[in-house]
Amino acid sequence: MLDRIKASLPSLAPAEQRVGKLVLSDPRAFANLPVSELADRAHVSKPTVVRFCRSIGYDGLSDFKLKLAGSVSEGVPFIHRSVDVDDKTSDVLVKVIDNTVAAFLKYRNDASTFAIEKAVEALAATYKTGRRIEFYGVGNSGIVAQDAQHKFFRLGVNTIAYSDGHMQVMSASLLGPGDCVVVISNSGRTRDLMDACDIARKNGATTIVMTATGSPLASAGNIHLAADHPEGYDRYSPMVSRLLHLVIIDVLATAVALRIGPRLQPLLREMKNNLRNKRYA
Repeated sequence: MLDRIKASLPSLAPAEQRVGKLVLSDPRAFANLPVSELADRAHVSKPTVVRFCRSIGYDGLSDFKLKLAGSVSEGVPFIHRSVDVDDKTSDVLVKVIDNTVAAFLKYRNDASTFAIEKAVEALAATYKTGRRIEFYGVGNSGIVAQDAQHKFFRLGVNTIAYSDGHMQVMSASLLGPGDCVVVISNSGRTRDLMDACDIARKNGATTIVMTATGSPLASAGNIHLAADHPEGYDRYSPMVSRLLHLVIIDVLATAVALRIGPRLQPLLREMKNNLRNKRYA
């Protein structure tokens, strides 16, 4: 949440920026102080404090304070934000699953169907012309890129995934108009991915970026698929964010498969038949 505020500051009005800087300077105090005290400390009016909360995507001050209090609670670093040190295994089970389900439902309600539709159109158009679809990611996102390549490969798409920065840059240099690249990143701040995305876009390829709102990568692509979840990329292992990326890939693959239409069915049946002798009866 604090990273989101930092990323949003340049786009805010000067008065709202002062409120944002006050949050960043002492988030715990901000979550507990009354609006009049917050307005005095930021040298703004009380309505400006509320406007700031709404400008960065919250319903109002109460909603913002509630989310802020949860965001600055320590939990268990590098494991899971909602888990506490003294939690039993049964507590961990419930918290991890509930946190994931809540994130999925939030994404369902917040996702931009317009952006997803544009991404599906770009991917389907690339498939129809026989051009290349490539997936780039590093670390956890590199695993998501491999999963995406596996999903689209089964559709008969000319596709590949790269998780090495040098390979991404070299491959992006060979792309051109009609090609499509999907760049996946939890933080949206990985230098190799930014470089590869810039190269692909300059060469005329369609660039789809799947990353956090407000990150540098979010504005670097032609199409931005927002994947926002309050996991600090520098402090927590991106569990739910990774799962959100996988869900978005499933949505894209399913929608593209529907665009391909009935001719895909014989291909999938033949593939399944050919795999049967790989399994024990």
